[in-house]
Amino acid sequence: MDKKIIMWAVIGVLFLVALYLVFQAGSSATNSTGSAIDTTGWTEDEIMNYEMHGIIPAGATGSATSSSSGSGMVGGC
Repeated sequence: MDKKIIMWAVIGVLFLVALYLVFQAGSSATNSTGSAIDTTGWTEDEIMNYEMHGIIPAGATGSATSSSSGSGMVGGC
């Protein structure tokens, strides 16, 4: 009987941790860079590529365009 209680307690704690991490990731995904990217001067196609695929145009300027992976994509994928 004690093993069942301990098992359900561990499952409950893991569920709460997973739930917390899901909400934390969801709230930080809205603006993970800390600064907004200025899209003035971009074509509609460039804006669509950024919104759908995370591709930043090569001619874009600003500190938010530099990524650690160097691929020019948000998230580096």
